[in-house]
Amino acid sequence: MNLPDIDPIIVHLGPVAIRWYALAYVAGIVAGWLYISSLIKKEALWAPRAAPVAPLQLDDLILWVTLGVILGGRIGYVLAYDTSIIWKDPLQILQIWQGGMSFHGGFTGVVVATILYCRAQKFDLPRMLNLGDLLACAAPIGLFFGRIANFINGELWGRTTDVPWGIIFCNKYIEKQYGGDCPAGLYPRHPSQLYEALGEGLLMFILLWLLANLYKQFKRPGLIMGAFITGYGLIRILLENVRNPDAQMTSFQIITMGMILSVPMVLAGGYLIWNALRQTPVTPEPVETTKLDG
Repeated sequence: MNLPDIDPIIVHLGPVAIRWYALAYVAGIVAGWLYISSLIKKEALWAPRAAPVAPLQLDDLILWVTLGVILGGRIGYVLAYDTSIIWKDPLQILQIWQGGMSFHGGFTGVVVATILYCRAQKFDLPRMLNLGDLLACAAPIGLFFGRIANFINGELWGRTTDVPWGIIFCNKYIEKQYGGDCPAGLYPRHPSQLYEALGEGLLMFILLWLLANLYKQFKRPGLIMGAFITGYGLIRILLENVRNPDAQMTSFQIITMGMILSVPMVLAGGYLIWNALRQTPVTPEPVETTKLDG
């Protein structure tokens, strides 16, 4: 199968091109915002405590997180995958609409932004961890949209394969962009972007939804965040085996940069899970009943 002929640019508004890639970021942030907003309104998930943020505080937090995603994602990509941009064309660092974002960099940016926000608000550690739990619940939404956009762009493709669902990552838009050539060649490849959309996105969303809504694990601050970080790291390490190594990592065919960056996530997530499970969970106080004479 060939990559569908979907134009990476949705519409031109004068000199401005609106791309699926940019729309994926907007959709992920807005949908995540709405989902977190719905979670903090469910008092039963937090009793006997309140949610870590009020609706107005959430609005401020989203701005911090958005900056963390964009700045961290771009800086992380440049430092981990293409440092040549720094001395070849420094202005290209700002051209995030052209692609080139790193999840691990964006994740680091969100962590830094959240810590700074919590310090500014003088949150204690349990409240900070619960805030991380909330953000973790929403993260798979953005990952899902982002990987779908990667697929539409025909980037981050998988290794060559003979499976029936292999995709030839070549269409008229890619040929136009690269002067008649398709960087992925004319060989069927694993649609690794779709694998990641299902694993990092859909599967992780369902898992975290169950932990938050069915098992009410906000009572163990840091557990849901730890599950997301560990789950993402393991899925990413697994799928790197079918994802083509980045062009900047041609000397690494077995251990890729994605694997290297995911190992610390697995360790950190595992620690958060262990720490949360060894704490006494916060439970609602028993309701006292009053006996009536008579």
